[in-house]
Amino acid sequence: MRTNTLKEKWQTETNTLGLWISSPNPAALEGLGALDFDYICVDLQHGLLDYGDVVPSLQALQRSSAVPIARAPWNEPGIIGKLLDAGTMGVIVPMVNTADQALQAVASCRYAPDGSRSFGPARAAPALGNNYFEEANREVACIPMVETVEALSHLDEIVSTPGVDAIYVGPADLSISLGLPPGSDHTDSRFQEALAAIVACCRRHGVAPGIHTAEHLVPMRLEQGFQMVTVTSDLLALNAGVENALAIARGEVGSVRGDGAIY
Repeated sequence: MRTNTLKEKWQTETNTLGLWISSPNPAALEGLGALDFDYICVDLQHGLLDYGDVVPSLQALQRSSAVPIARAPWNEPGIIGKLLDAGTMGVIVPMVNTADQALQAVASCRYAPDGSRSFGPARAAPALGNNYFEEANREVACIPMVETVEALSHLDEIVSTPGVDAIYVGPADLSISLGLPPGSDHTDSRFQEALAAIVACCRRHGVAPGIHTAEHLVPMRLEQGFQMVTVTSDLLALNAGVENALAIARGEVGSVRGDGAIY
């Protein structure tokens, strides 16, 4: 089976950068896959893809060195299993607020005796290589999202759940849960202290801390200790690139904002 280089890098505390895919465009994705990202995530929660778009997207990434992962719409075993059977090598699971929910996420990603994932890797086995069943529990990454005050109150139990490989912060929902407007960053001490607590907890338990962000915040997030940092999304980069091209064509001075909405 293909080695999950994301997990290898996290285990050696190597930083990883990723791209977020929100639109069903395999032709564009094939080109994006040639870029030097550590992972590429297709988003079925807030993105414009459904399950029928997943396989063509993964096929477009077949030659990419980036590890293909997906964000599930919810913490539900059926869709998590289907995303893995399609050939993703990790699943980001939204709104994990308790230890029991973390256990459910892990179980959905692992075959027995480590979990309850049903066997049937229709595309995963031929796409990812021989010995899929024997190696999938080791290579597949389970990545719960921490994005609420409730999750913060159960942080240690969530992060220490056996089988959790990384924690992924959704800054917009975390902001809302803290009583702040949705955004990628806030100077408010509640937001900054929450990020620091998540990184510290992950470090204690040998779990990679991850976060959704925008490109201008990436250096700060890496300095804060995040090891899994999503740089931008296909739609944000497309809009920014076209905006920049139009500004150049008009002879306008300036650059794109780079601070698009992050969800």
